[in-house]
Amino acid sequence: MSKISSRAEEIARPIVEENGCSLWDVEYVREAGSWYLRVYIDKDEGVSISDCEAISKAIDPILDEQDFIPDSYIFEVCSAGADRVLKRPSDFEMFIGHQVDINLYKAVEGSKAHTGVLRSRDDKEICIETSRGEVVFDNDSVAQVRLHVDF
Repeated sequence: MSKISSRAEEIARPIVEENGCSLWDVEYVREAGSWYLRVYIDKDEGVSISDCEAISKAIDPILDEQDFIPDSYIFEVCSAGADRVLKRPSDFEMFIGHQVDINLYKAVEGSKAHTGVLRSRDDKEICIETSRGEVVFDNDSVAQVRLHVDF
């Protein structure tokens, strides 16, 4: 996590929790030539637009006051989403037994994309159960893991 993301997380966490939500993630990324600071929130009963708006209005003036981000950026508060990205060990622990989509850097078994039920993840590898049986990937080969959503 970058220094900017870490500092923004320190600011955001108490505000998010005061508003009855939990902080899922904070990212500071460059997309299409612009910098984005995104705060992802979660809540058992689902995140509403009102939740995002209230939290954004509370965090924004603190970010302006502390002025620790050197670039011009777009600030967003949004739901972690049904297809949220799993990053931290606690994310994976929380969703053992759930279906996930794994995207790889290089194709395995002819594909970079794999879907299956998350069985385990440790410091070295991630294991999913597919219709073909258990499939294990080295963590270094995994670009991203998201919760799977059927549409």
